[in-house]
Amino acid sequence: MRAGICFSAMLLVLLAGCGNSGEDELRQWMAEQRSQARPRVTPLVEPKKFTPQAYTQEGAVDPFSLTKLTQALRRDTTQSVANTTLVAPEMARRKEPLEAFPLDSMAMVGSLQKDGKPVALVRIDNLLYQVRVGNYLGQNFGRVTKIDETEVSLREIVQDATGDWIERTASLVLQERAK
Repeated sequence: MRAGICFSAMLLVLLAGCGNSGEDELRQWMAEQRSQARPRVTPLVEPKKFTPQAYTQEGAVDPFSLTKLTQALRRDTTQSVANTTLVAPEMARRKEPLEAFPLDSMAMVGSLQKDGKPVALVRIDNLLYQVRVGNYLGQNFGRVTKIDETEVSLREIVQDATGDWIERTASLVLQERAK
């Protein structure tokens, strides 16, 4: 009998725990919050009006026409032939010793006249070299075009950004040592 009383007491405690423990208040608060919350939606911008254009083929060039393709191929081959004629003689000749060094590692340190012709003195790695008009310097097919007392002028053949070979001028200016 005592077990029956214990059992019924526990049952009463369990039923009391399942009661309405403030759930109604929580539901009421949630309903108030929903009614007070107003979402802010910015209005959409009116889309731009599309006005269709009629397609007229009379003035348009057919992108697949054989003449257009032929013209493009002819233009490309003439450019590559011009580039090849500029650099081909340079590739066929024997390299000179001073072409192994970059131009910025060279310094003109003097000039003199030898047999009535100007000769520049160029220092590379603490060695002096005599350079005459027609010699090659640097790694860009640089050919000496003019030597005067203070400067050696060169014509170089380099590739531009598009890969075409172009000529440009460069120079070595006389370097005076600071005392």
